[in-house]
Amino acid sequence: MEALFQVVVFLAIATFGAALARRLGLLAPILLVVLGLALSFLPFFPQVRLDPTLVLVGILPPLLYVAALETSVPAFRLNLRPILLLAVGLVLFTAFVVGTVVHLFLPDLPYAICLALGAVVAPPDAVAATAVARKVGLPRRIVTILEGESLVNDATALVLLRVAIVSATVAGGGVGVGDVAREVLVATGGGILIGLLGVVVFGYLHKRTTDAVLDNALSLIVPFAVVFAAEEIHASGVVAVVVTGLGIGHKLPLLMSAASRLQVAAFWRLIRFLLEGLVFLLVGLQLREVVRDLNEPFGFLAGITVAVLAAVFVTRFVWLFPSTYLARLVPRVRRRDPAPPVRVPIVLGWAGMRGVVTLAAALALPLTLAEGRPYPRQLFIWLAFAVIVVTLVAQGATLPAVARRLKLPPDDPVQDALSAAAVQQQASRAARERLDELADGAPQAVVERLQRLVQSRTNLAWERLGGAGRETPSQAYGRLRQEMIDAEREVFRAARDSGKIPEEVLVRAYRDLDLEESLLRRENDE
Repeated sequence: MEALFQVVVFLAIATFGAALARRLGLLAPILLVVLGLALSFLPFFPQVRLDPTLVLVGILPPLLYVAALETSVPAFRLNLRPILLLAVGLVLFTAFVVGTVVHLFLPDLPYAICLALGAVVAPPDAVAATAVARKVGLPRRIVTILEGESLVNDATALVLLRVAIVSATVAGGGVGVGDVAREVLVATGGGILIGLLGVVVFGYLHKRTTDAVLDNALSLIVPFAVVFAAEEIHASGVVAVVVTGLGIGHKLPLLMSAASRLQVAAFWRLIRFLLEGLVFLLVGLQLREVVRDLNEPFGFLAGITVAVLAAVFVTRFVWLFPSTYLARLVPRVRRRDPAPPVRVPIVLGWAGMRGVVTLAAALALPLTLAEGRPYPRQLFIWLAFAVIVVTLVAQGATLPAVARRLKLPPDDPVQDALSAAAVQQQASRAARERLDELADGAPQAVVERLQRLVQSRTNLAWERLGGAGRETPSQAYGRLRQEMIDAEREVFRAARDSGKIPEEVLVRAYRDLDLEESLLRRENDE
């Protein structure tokens, strides 16, 4: 009962923190981390010890799954080269640089355990990167690259971490190229196979499911089922979840009914909101637990912390600039993808926030090395925690200012509206042709109403290209129809209160009006 009460309290605090961040115009992940840091020092506040298994198996899979569901597969494929350079190349580069820096400070430790810490702090966080990038309003391609990187980099880091831990804890072990290659093949290849199997199995089940509630429940099961299947064969659960999410998300319009898609989308928005808030709050709450057992001299602690932070920060920029511009020396790459301005790799470099995966991986470090040899495990956890807090708070808080200062060219809304209008016109033409095929025998009033509906959608798409600052016909329609809906709701509510209609009639009427209002709001927001 006490554990359940704590979960409810944490969710309430996370919800309050997110609402406060919106009110103050701040980024919710950063405010929640700071709030957690402050609460961790209150003597009456419950002490929280984060279970790494809970994070890696219970929290990370659904967050990765919903991120993959919403990721554009064509955009992911188009940006595959920069995504893999960051998610694989940069993670390995950062891990080895950080491992070398730590080994210079602690030369008596095996290099393998230092490399393990490098793998822990190497991957930017999937939740932090996308949450901050979307809030800041970065250009679409930068967001796609950051999302793609954050979907894949955890798998690279966790595979390297597994190899390094085995080498450090097995007598006579060593991190060999063969060990790494074999582990990568099993983890990545197995994860891809399990992910593809998940697409086939759960895609089939979604297509056969006609009830929206059952579709919702099935969607919740998918990430956990895929992770458990991958772990059973010692493959990467992260890779499996990402592959399944990308595959099902790409085919979603063919797998689910409209009612299921609406309900599943609303369900995952709630789950992501709660889990993201809880994750960032829990990261901050770990401070008291992390610093409690530290016993290193302050000078040494400050020196190694600054060195690791500098290595994490610098390696991202050192990797980004050559990987961005050297590839363009190849004529075929340059023709297909011209070199971006310097401000693009600067923003990508500044967006390397770490998060809960880094902390969970640090807590999963072994208690002792080979033959029971001790090592400063608590120091390693502190270093990982310092990287999380500094990168998330310092870089995350300043990323909006950096993006504004660099004046990144935003996505052209006129071009987006023009493309949408052109496709909408094609869709309307197809709708009219289908209507003409099936109109025989239908009442003329019904046909005319459907023709007006099609024309209205076409007009709405082209109106978005019109002049700003004045009310368009569709906006006027939305404003007036909203007032009409409010009046209808009031009549139904009064009829229910006076006993003229039962509650079931009110619920059905409100549902229809709510759906229409949601459509009006979406059209006006666009």
